[in-house]
Amino acid sequence: MSEIEFLLFDQVSPEDFMAVLNEESLRKHLISHPYFDAASLQSWMESKIKLDAVRGCRIRAVYIGGALAGWCGIQPDANGFELAIVIAQKYWGYGIRIFKTLMCWADELGHEEILFHLLESRPEYKALNKISTQVHKTEQSGRCFTTYHVSVGRECGKTHGQESP
Repeated sequence: MSEIEFLLFDQVSPEDFMAVLNEESLRKHLISHPYFDAASLQSWMESKIKLDAVRGCRIRAVYIGGALAGWCGIQPDANGFELAIVIAQKYWGYGIRIFKTLMCWADELGHEEILFHLLESRPEYKALNKISTQVHKTEQSGRCFTTYHVSVGRECGKTHGQESP
């Protein structure tokens, strides 16, 4: 598998993001929103750059094998902080590696629990069920999600806040 790199949004050309974020196979797993144009994309990127500066957050562009694959991050949620992984379909096999990186970031940022919302179009994942303290259905923006509450530290070699031997 190719190397994954995480870059700040201000290191990415908006034009590079346009194709990824407007990809049909990706959009079907996101809350409905208009297609991005130059102005809306610039505004969205600026909002993510501002979020990255918020305590407890980290937002990054994801490059795989030198190509922009999408973005990921830890961002505020109505009930704490959530993980976001938004990558083009051809890179979906990298999701677990990105997830593990995000969980390590959550640990570095001092989170004890992080939420992961997957839209109803996504199947439930046995691996997420195993590592979650709670799994339930939620509704956001009129759509149904499976919400996983994941204890932080498990993915980085820790259990219940203690270093593993």
